[in-house]
Amino acid sequence: MTDDLTRTISRSVWHGWGDPAERHTLPSHAWAFLEREIGARPIATPDLPVALLDVVLPEPALPEAARAALEAVVGAAQVRDDHATRVDHAGGKSLLDLVRIRRGDGSHAPDAVIFPGSPEEVQQVVQVCSEHEVALVPFGGGTSVVGGVSALRGRFEGVVTLDLRRLAALTALDPVSRVATLQAGLRGPEIEAALRPHGLTLGHYPQSHQEATFGGYVATRSAGQASTGYGRVDDLVLGARLATPAGELRLDAHAPASAAGPRLLDLVVGSEGALGVITEATVRVTAYPTATARGSWAFPSLAAAGAALREVAQRHGDDTLPDVCRVSDPSETQVSLTLAGGIGGRLLAYLRRRGLTEPALGIFLWEGDSRIRVEQRRLRFGSVLRRHGAVRLPAAVAGAWQRGRFSGPYLRDELLDHRVLAETLETATTWDRLLPTYERVREALLAEFAAQGTPAVVQCHISHVYAVGASLYFTCVARALPDPGAQWLRVKGAASDAIVAAGATITHHHAVGTDHLPWLTAEVGALGLEVLRSVKATLDPVGVLNPGKLVPLQENSQRLVRTLTGS
Repeated sequence: MTDDLTRTISRSVWHGWGDPAERHTLPSHAWAFLEREIGARPIATPDLPVALLDVVLPEPALPEAARAALEAVVGAAQVRDDHATRVDHAGGKSLLDLVRIRRGDGSHAPDAVIFPGSPEEVQQVVQVCSEHEVALVPFGGGTSVVGGVSALRGRFEGVVTLDLRRLAALTALDPVSRVATLQAGLRGPEIEAALRPHGLTLGHYPQSHQEATFGGYVATRSAGQASTGYGRVDDLVLGARLATPAGELRLDAHAPASAAGPRLLDLVVGSEGALGVITEATVRVTAYPTATARGSWAFPSLAAAGAALREVAQRHGDDTLPDVCRVSDPSETQVSLTLAGGIGGRLLAYLRRRGLTEPALGIFLWEGDSRIRVEQRRLRFGSVLRRHGAVRLPAAVAGAWQRGRFSGPYLRDELLDHRVLAETLETATTWDRLLPTYERVREALLAEFAAQGTPAVVQCHISHVYAVGASLYFTCVARALPDPGAQWLRVKGAASDAIVAAGATITHHHAVGTDHLPWLTAEVGALGLEVLRSVKATLDPVGVLNPGKLVPLQENSQRLVRTLTGS
C-alpha cells in the first residue's frame, strides 16, 4: 500500500461524520432553543469518545489459506489487518455505528480489509472468498446509515471488507451521447472533477456527497438533493459490471431503452453488495449548468405546500419544477430559522405579520444552460405558489441552505458529546397518502420518545418531488438515554411500523441494510423475498456476500445478526 493511501486511512479514522476539520459547534442561541424544547443543555465535561487505539477489536479470524489466496490476487500490501484500518471499516455512520465506536466497541470490525486495484482483481477476490467461505462486505465511502456496511459474519468463520477506493477512474466518455463510465470508488467530488473538464455533470448531490462513492450510489439506489431535476441514480444508470462468485454479470449500455425482457440492470442497482460487487457503471450525464436561480418561499402550511408542488409536478413538469425542491414542515422551519440567528427571527416575525403563524419554508434551485430559461422556470413556479398562499422570501435564504447543504450530519457528533440524540429516517408515498403518512409517522416518533421520558423535536421536509408523490425526510432530536443506540432502535421501530401501516415505502433512498430488513416483507411480499433469495442463490450460492443485508438470512443466522446489531 502506498504512503498516500496509508495517510488517507489514518486521517479518515475518527469517531464521527466526514472530515473532522469540518466539524463545528452549536451557537448559544441553538442551545437555548434545545433547552427550551427538550431540556437539553451543554454539559461541563462532554462525553468524548474513547481514544481510537482503545477501541476493542476481536482477534482476526481470517483463515491462513484464505489470506494467502487473497494476497496472491492483490498483493500482501493490499491485505491489511492493522488496528487503524479495521476500526475505519467497523461500520457505517448510523447512530448505532457511532455510539458503538465512541464507546470502544469494535465488534463489527472485519478480520482484514482488501484493497483491489481493478475490476478483474475484484472478481478474483469475490471468487476466493466464495471458495474459502469467507464473508465479504463491499465498502465505498462508509456512509451507510442503515447498517449496510457492518462486517457481519453470518455463519462464516472469517469476514473481510473490500475497500474500492483504488477503483477511481473515469474509464470511458461519449460526449455525443452524454454517456460516461465511472469506477465504483470515485467519491462525489471526484466524479464532478472528472466530468467538469468535458463540460458535463452527474448532477447527483446526496448529503453524503463529499464522502460517498459512485458504487455506493448505485448499490443503494441513491437520490441526491437535486434528484427532482437530474433524476435518481436508478434513472441515470444505463449499464454496469457486477462481480459475483458465479462470474461477472456485465450489462452493457447498448441503447437508450430496450424491450429485451425484464431489466436485469435492476438486479445491480440497489443490490447493496448482497448480490455482487459493483466495479463500474455507465450513466447518463448532463451539460454542466452555466445558469442558476434560487428561490425561497413560505407556505401557510405543509398541506398548502404539498398541493402547490403536486400541481407543478403534474401540470407543468420539468419546464417549471425546480431541480432542488425542499419544503420544511413548521417544526423544521422553526429550527432552521432559529439556528440562523437574528435574521431567522426577523423572517419569522415578518411571516407572522403576513398571517403565516406556522409557516412551511421552501428552498428551491433551478439550473440550466440559459439564464433566460432558468428565470422563466422560476417565474412560472412562483405564479403557482402564490395561488396556494405562499409568501416570497429573499433568495439568500436558499443560498444559505446551499452553502451548508453538506454540513448537517456534523452536528450529530457535537450533540452526542453533550448527551443529545439526533438521527434521521425517510420514506416516500403518493400524494393522496402524503399528509396522512406524515402525521402518522410524526405521531409515532413523538409518542415513542415521550414513552421513554425524552420529549423530542421531530422535524420533517418534503423533497424528491414526483408527479405521483414525494419523499418525507424526518429528523429527530432528543435527550439521549444512557444507551442511545437502544433508545433509537425503539423509536425507529415505531416509525417503521407506522410507515408500513400508512402504505408508504420503508425506504426512499437510505436502502435496506440491516435496519429495514424486518419490514421488507411488507414492501415486497413473501414471494418477492423468495425471488430475491433465488437470485442470490444463483449469483452467490455459498452466501458470502454482505450477510444480513437486503436478503434475509436463514433463521439461525438471523438470530446472530440481531444479536450483533442490537435489534
